[in-house]
Amino acid sequence: HVRLVESGGGLVQAGGSLTLSCKASERIFASYAMAWFRQAPEKEREFVAAISWSGGDTIYADSVKGRFVIFRDNAENMVDLRMFSLKPEDTAVYYCAGSAVTGSAATSGEFYTYWGQGTQVTVSS
Repeated sequence: HVRLVESGGGLVQAGGSLTLSCKASERIFASYAMAWFRQAPEKEREFVAAISWSGGDTIYADSVKGRFVIFRDNAENMVDLRMFSLKPEDTAVYYCAGSAVTGSAATSGEFYTYWGQGTQVTVSS
């Protein structure tokens, strides 16, 4: 059974930094794209960042571009989301997602088969 487990969420002041980590239970993810999505209260889930199987290609939502960095370590089956200059509007539950159909970074949730349980990020003003 494939599992994705996120960690690293918490409470941080505006302007602060936080790193989220996602550990995959199987090495299969080394061949596929991975991504982070988030969902704020009473809002739709939205794309945050994605990374190709090799780590060579990344895509970011406009709202986080220049502030967030997605990074993967295939040897450790992990993908990180490094968040800087956090804003109150970044407050959400963040989800790690793993594809089983594409190695290219993709922004749509339709390309991702496996999802983590989510980790809460709260940014205070």
